[in-house]
Amino acid sequence: MNKTKLNHFKEKLLAEQTSLWDELSSFAKQDERGNWIAIPAPHTEGGVGDDADQAGFTEEIESKNALLGSLEEKYNQIQAALARIEAGTYGICLKSGKPIEEDRLEANPSAETCKEMMNG
Repeated sequence: MNKTKLNHFKEKLLAEQTSLWDELSSFAKQDERGNWIAIPAPHTEGGVGDDADQAGFTEEIESKNALLGSLEEKYNQIQAALARIEAGTYGICLKSGKPIEEDRLEANPSAETCKEMMNG
């Protein structure tokens, strides 16, 4: 892959990384190990609350954790793709060793596999 195309994909990855970071930071924080943890929305009322409040709190955290898992996975895929750029292996299928199609990288710059190996 030529340097111009590589820079194009790096810019796309960095933009997506920033967007994901912003979204993750809006409802989660990283612990000392770099793992993301959902944080509850601040409550304006004092006290513990009734059972309905507790159920709502639990539902909110479960919903945030589901979203967190999906966003964190995508964020990690972007980190891995950026590392492959630095290592000089970006755009090479991790399964077959063949080049990943450019249209696939346009659709998903963090793709790890070529079309042939997508489901294999």
